[in-house]
Amino acid sequence: MLAGTKRTRLRFRKPASSPGRAGDLHSRFEHVTVLIMERDRLEEALATLGELLAERDQAVGVLVVGGSSLLLLGFIERPTADVDVVGLVAPAGYRQATRLPEFLSEAATEVGAALGLGSQWLNTGPAGLLDFGLPRGLEERVTIREFGALQVHLPAREDLICFKLYALVDQGPRSKHMTDLLALKPTSDELIEAARWTRTHDPSVGFLGELRGALAHLGVEVSNVDL
Repeated sequence: MLAGTKRTRLRFRKPASSPGRAGDLHSRFEHVTVLIMERDRLEEALATLGELLAERDQAVGVLVVGGSSLLLLGFIERPTADVDVVGLVAPAGYRQATRLPEFLSEAATEVGAALGLGSQWLNTGPAGLLDFGLPRGLEERVTIREFGALQVHLPAREDLICFKLYALVDQGPRSKHMTDLLALKPTSDELIEAARWTRTHDPSVGFLGELRGALAHLGVEVSNVDL
């Protein structure tokens, strides 16, 4: 855990049976109904998950994108409903997380039940981003957060600009992605570089027109040849 990170401790219940054993996680915590997570709550959930994985000697690393990554890095303050896992840490970078490993999915479900976050608070989200490649060098720029046996990799600001611009083109200027993108304070050059990356994922003429429209909305006028 990073120095200065605020940590909320859960109140343990005394196990009804088998003292000294981990027991069922849901029975050990006060049940709280929460549908969205602010930063403290998000970190609490990740820390609880990491502690549970450590109890079970199961370590894993995940690459997280979306609003939760911006929230953990302090770029935004709006709460998030889930954590989008786009990849699993592998010896040579990241491998696509089309589904979470069973042990991670089970542990996350238990944590979700204990904290009132639902069963999908940790999910594979836009795992398809790896189909055509992440921004070049992303793995060298990530911020790594340690939560017990859970390692969370968070993309750098310039990579988040790529992802948020791509999402903005897909969902439009009135979506949360516009607010998130503006919170990253991208320069015109950064937006153009991000736009070029999005074109590697969708080279269609239709997408190009929507992309130019999104850039214009952000005050960046470009021609087709620029992209």
